[in-house]
Amino acid sequence: MKTSEEKLKELKEKREAALVGGGKDRIKKIHESGRLTARERINLLFDPGTFQELGVFVTHRCTDFGMDKQKIIGDGVVAGYGKINGRLTYAFAQDFTVFGGTMSEANAMKICRLMDLALENGAPLIGLNDSGGARIQEGVSSLGGYAEIFLRNTLASGVVPQVSAIMGPCAGGAVYSPAITDFIVMVDQTSHMFVTGPNVIKMVTNEEVTFEELGGARTHSTKSGVASLMAKNDQDCIVQIRKLLQYIPQNNLSEPPRKTPEDDVNRRDESLNTIVPDNPKEPYDMLEIIQHIVDDGEFLEIQPLYAQNLVVGFARLNGRVVGIVGNQPKFLAGVLDIKSSIKGARFVRFCDAFNIPVITFEDVPGFLPGTEQEYGGIIKHGAKLLYAYCEATVPKITVITRKAYGGAYDVMSSKHVRADFNFAWQTAELAVMGAEGAVNILNKKEIAAAEDPETMRKKLIDEYNEKFANPYIAAELGYLDDIIEPRDTRPKIIASLESLLNKRQSLPPKKHGNIPL
Repeated sequence: MKTSEEKLKELKEKREAALVGGGKDRIKKIHESGRLTARERINLLFDPGTFQELGVFVTHRCTDFGMDKQKIIGDGVVAGYGKINGRLTYAFAQDFTVFGGTMSEANAMKICRLMDLALENGAPLIGLNDSGGARIQEGVSSLGGYAEIFLRNTLASGVVPQVSAIMGPCAGGAVYSPAITDFIVMVDQTSHMFVTGPNVIKMVTNEEVTFEELGGARTHSTKSGVASLMAKNDQDCIVQIRKLLQYIPQNNLSEPPRKTPEDDVNRRDESLNTIVPDNPKEPYDMLEIIQHIVDDGEFLEIQPLYAQNLVVGFARLNGRVVGIVGNQPKFLAGVLDIKSSIKGARFVRFCDAFNIPVITFEDVPGFLPGTEQEYGGIIKHGAKLLYAYCEATVPKITVITRKAYGGAYDVMSSKHVRADFNFAWQTAELAVMGAEGAVNILNKKEIAAAEDPETMRKKLIDEYNEKFANPYIAAELGYLDDIIEPRDTRPKIIASLESLLNKRQSLPPKKHGNIPL
């Protein structure tokens, strides 16, 4: 029988073995690839000294293919809880040094237990993914583990915030857990996501594509929209996650963290009065407007490289977190298309799920025309953004800076879809379409019959602009609550937000709606 001292020595030896995972040689290879180990990532993520590990001594139960002789303490995932920015958070990190971080029944159990705790205790869940996928030696047991995780991701959706970091490979079924979570942060050059890899694609379709081209961080940040943020390296990835969590509440029953504001609530920025060009076809930067209005000019943009005709992200106004959606005239004149509609809808739904007011800055000439958009389903995808705004019950404030044309006016948080306050700058234009297009339709015969059609067209366009290219008709109808000087936008929005602090609005009783997916 072992003495107490011997048992203590055994405990220390097992714990030390757990800390080195797959061993020093494999850790060296991880470092040589420009990545950090699972434990190094966890230590960076949590506030110093707060992380409490769970399932430290778990090992796999597989005996086939000689696996009974290859048991490593922890089995390829580090899981536990601690504090990030002083708030309780749960996280797991896959350890690529142990069987390539592959998913086993045992480490799936560790992750599922962690997810259950996060849901039961109402705290965010962070997943640091770096895995070769399902552990082939375990067959369907590994696949079952994935499905258990997918189920919990789905049940936790809209209840606790979920953030996934892709910090290495993530392929096959492994991609679906991150896809269900709220935000995905990918590391440039060292992370990959795809359902089928380059070799399978080559075999099936004869296409040749590299890992980076197929599923790298830049691909998913610019083309697919899968990634929310792109990091330079592992350290930057962790910094971005910690920064993102500063804007997110603990759960769907709590409010986002508030900061004591240093920026003057009544600050008026004169430069806003001249930021919109006199020429309605001339672009400007909506990001510049946002930064002039929010606290200290700080704006965390989400998906900054995807669907750049729409800007979404988090900021603070008088210390309170807000979600911001804005058309971007610098790209495609700020039109709505398939990609931007999906991007905006997902962001608005996240804000609504987690009690974050939505501020909309609108300058939209309409939906992007063309067969590519129509065949791609712009009707259905555009309706997603409309659905998201209609469904949202959080405070909603809209500021029209310039164009608000056609159905896109309705979609972008108009008064008609339950926006609480709608304001416009004096430069706003609210109409079914632009003057040129309207005149070509309404006055087609009159222009054709004129002695000088071009002079007549110009005259009619000027008359249309004078009558309709302004915010006053909409204000007369009550569709706008006020027409304001641009410089007054910050204090106006803050005052409106303060009045909406106790807003209560509900949806008709139902299991759930059927969003046009």
